[in-house]
Amino acid sequence: MLTDLFLKGRLRHDLSDEEKRALDNAVARTVDLEPRKTLVERGERIENSYFIVEGSMLRHLDDQKGERQLVGVNIVGDFVDPHGFAMKRLDHSVGTLDAVKVAQVPHKAIAELVDQYPHLGRVMWFSTMLDAAMHRTWIFRLGRLNAEGRIAHLVCELIERLRLVGRYDGQNFPIPLLQRDFAEACGITTVHANRSFRTLRERGLLIAQGDGEIEILDEVGLCKLAQFSPDYLYGKGDLALDGLYDR
Repeated sequence: MLTDLFLKGRLRHDLSDEEKRALDNAVARTVDLEPRKTLVERGERIENSYFIVEGSMLRHLDDQKGERQLVGVNIVGDFVDPHGFAMKRLDHSVGTLDAVKVAQVPHKAIAELVDQYPHLGRVMWFSTMLDAAMHRTWIFRLGRLNAEGRIAHLVCELIERLRLVGRYDGQNFPIPLLQRDFAEACGITTVHANRSFRTLRERGLLIAQGDGEIEILDEVGLCKLAQFSPDYLYGKGDLALDGLYDR
């Protein structure tokens, strides 16, 4: 199945085999994209949503000088733009980080899924709300943490998300974010990001290479520095769900 990582580690277990097949059958085609290419421009009318089969993607806003602020990182197993189904135009742009394969799901097919499988529609709504939960935590990260803490928090979040879909080996961070990407995500300059990575290395937490490779040395220490708790990802902890049901 192309969509077999959808909500893996969270609510995928709450989907029936029929619902899983229906979601997979909604895929119109797959599209291969090169690194650092735009998929959706801000304001462009869209008629499809995209599920990441392989690779990772960035969501960003640009200021009047053309400088980017990253507002989201999406990984394998994510719908990169589920809210586009309801909004039709995104308030930000979406592009690839590395080489990406996406499954294209027409909005018409999503509408049919929601009508035919109300529970699946509710799970997809959960996926969209999960995206909003991560955005709220990004606000916390930018508002309450220093530069080292912001970088550590982003790394910890992505590690946990990768772990949920079985894509983290416990040491090598497989998302090739460059230091300038971290700077754009964390609201700091590239120079400050470079200095912060050096501090994290000196503290024995991680080692960052110039080509976007990061080796994690002390995940527990990173989480402590970042004040990171994975609850808001709804995979485990107090916010984890056994299923979607009403009492």
